Amino acid sequence: MATPPKPGFDHQRWIIPLALFIVVIALWEIWVRVAQIPHYILPTPSRVAATLIADWPVLFSSLLVTLSTTLQGLALALIGGVGLAILFTQSRLIENALYPYAVILQVTPVIAIAPLLLIYMPQPAAVLTCAWLVAFFPILTNTTQGLKSADHNLQDLFDLYGASGWQKLWHLKLKAALPYFLTGLKIGGVLSLIGAVVAEIAAGSAGAGSGLAYRIVESQYRLNIARLFAALTLLSVTGIVLFLFLSWFSNRLLASWHESAREREV
Repeated sequence: MATPPKPGFDHQRWIIPLALFIVVIALWEIWVRVAQIPHYILPTPSRVAATLIADWPVLFSSLLVTLSTTLQGLALALIGGVGLAILFTQSRLIENALYPYAVILQVTPVIAIAPLLLIYMPQPAAVLTCAWLVAFFPILTNTTQGLKSADHNLQDLFDLYGASGWQKLWHLKLKAALPYFLTGLKIGGVLSLIGAVVAEIAAGSAGAGSGLAYRIVESQYRLNIARLFAALTLLSVTGIVLFLFLSWFSNRLLASWHESAREREV
């Protein structure tokens, strides 16, 4: 019997994107220098890197603020999304009553909600609420769909043996929902960062805030474009690392038994 492959990092699939990234950075550097574009319009990658090193204490402290808000928003979305999904599968009445409001919160752009929240809530709470709002719906919908996707034959078997609704939930439905939940978690993790950034930009426009997005707004007003690019680079790296970590976590949980995480030969 073939043993399931161990989850790991596939180096080959990253070679081409990394090589393309290096080429783009090199062309950017050459083009700016040859065209003699002023650094306050478009800085070279080398200037951005130098600014990142020089301003690291300020940027790193802002990164911690944004990352803390992102993780807190994701944690709240995780608790609320999974908890509400369980209630939805246990009671059709609760699902019919509350699901439309979850949809309304999702389809309303967070950029339109953020200024309103900043009026009625303290700035940290408003930013955290925006991060929670955008991460909540993917976790809720994916977990709900997963809980409803348990094998009906197994559910009939549980009924035959007189299992209660909570016994079916614990021993059958939660495992069936795990791949769906992990997909929602990966989406929600990235969206939580986006929600925090949007709210920080709204707060920065009002002269408040301390996160990375606030540094971007501040740098824009001061025409410190190199710092703007440095803060944007940190945001991008944070999002990539967060997504890779959640993908690794998902593969660790699913690789031993679920087809979606098994390696396939091409």
